[in-house]
Amino acid sequence: MPAPTSAVPAPGLGGDARPRRPSSGSRARSRHRRLGGDLLAYALVAPAALFYAFFVLRPIVTSAQYSFYDWNGVSTATWVGFDNYVAVLSEPKLVGAILNAFELILYFSIVPVGLALVAANLIRSIAASRLATAARTVLFIPQVIPLVAAGIIWSWQLSSDGLVNQILRAVGLDAVTRAWLGDFGTALPAVGVIGAWVQVGLCLVLILSGMTRIDASLYEAARLDGAGPVREFFSITLPGVRQEIAICVTVTVISALASFDIIYVATQGGPGNRTLVPGLQIFYLAFFEREIGTASAFSIVLMALVIAVVLPLQRLLRGRES
Repeated sequence: MPAPTSAVPAPGLGGDARPRRPSSGSRARSRHRRLGGDLLAYALVAPAALFYAFFVLRPIVTSAQYSFYDWNGVSTATWVGFDNYVAVLSEPKLVGAILNAFELILYFSIVPVGLALVAANLIRSIAASRLATAARTVLFIPQVIPLVAAGIIWSWQLSSDGLVNQILRAVGLDAVTRAWLGDFGTALPAVGVIGAWVQVGLCLVLILSGMTRIDASLYEAARLDGAGPVREFFSITLPGVRQEIAICVTVTVISALASFDIIYVATQGGPGNRTLVPGLQIFYLAFFEREIGTASAFSIVLMALVIAVVLPLQRLLRGRES
């Protein structure tokens, strides 16, 4: 009868089969590796961080500093405290510019997002056809046109003898024709139409990209349950592109509140102050009226308004993350 063999402890284990603790040298090497990885990450981020600090944070801090002074950009600055902010929030002309920017949100944000939702849903239904590709291209073209060029083109079309009035006269609506950008009642909506025309392409592409992520089986299940196109849109499509809608609204609201290019080219704030917006008013204050302090205070107020509007909108539209 063979003698029983004794149990041999596993390599690296003691007689009580407990794992060995890493040696101090191993722990030191691990710390060095982590430190090296952290330093490499900081080194890669540093150029972008320095660029951002110099070209974004530094101007903001400088504007905040100037906003407490009465300064024309040349002579000695005089400390005035919060007087510039009081002027921004009390002078009718400056307050009117802020109200005009909020009115533009309807045209720059709500209209293009709504149109993009409808267009994207229609394009998705014919995604396999060549018409879908052509529609995406045509609707996205305004997004790649420079805003200055868009303002010039639409200024021609909306003039007294422009294409819009020619079409109205051709269909017998002579009484409706007017200088759309020169009329007090239609100037701001006309500028809003230009902005909506520019923004709808970006919203369309973003929403279409979100629709491609929706599982097709959801639509099949909805059809089996007897759901029609309208029910599919509100029950499946709209919740499925919620994140993309939030991005569209954020981008377009910022564009409305910080608008400058289109309005400067198309109306320069006229007629009167009907299309005057904060960005244009800041430009006039700083470079024409030489009120650097008031212009700086207005820029800080505008930045605060953008943050105050965009952050709650993002939270509302995105909802709580699961």
